[in-house]
Amino acid sequence: MVGCSGPTNLSSAITVEHEVSPEPPRVGAATVVLKLVDAGARPVSGARITLEADMSHAGMAPVFEDAAETGPGQYQAHLRFGMAGDWVVLLHVRLPSGQMLERQFM
Repeated sequence: MVGCSGPTNLSSAITVEHEVSPEPPRVGAATVVLKLVDAGARPVSGARITLEADMSHAGMAPVFEDAAETGPGQYQAHLRFGMAGDWVVLLHVRLPSGQMLERQFM
């Protein structure tokens, strides 16, 4: 007998680490460095990542920025925080396989 299984959900096996500089973030420019690794701790290259920075303050528009790959599995983006307060950064990631994943951090 031949068996088959459904597609593997690669997105659940991806770990995303982030670092924001300056730390703690403040009004103005910030650099976000991201590291994507798979379940085997291998870097994930070739992903397309868009950052969406949102603030809960009424009337504030979200800030969008694309991240550039700077090394195997390492990505960098520059955000500009328009005011002090609580920001949430959403990551919209398209893996090389075409699968999408989303992560968020504060």
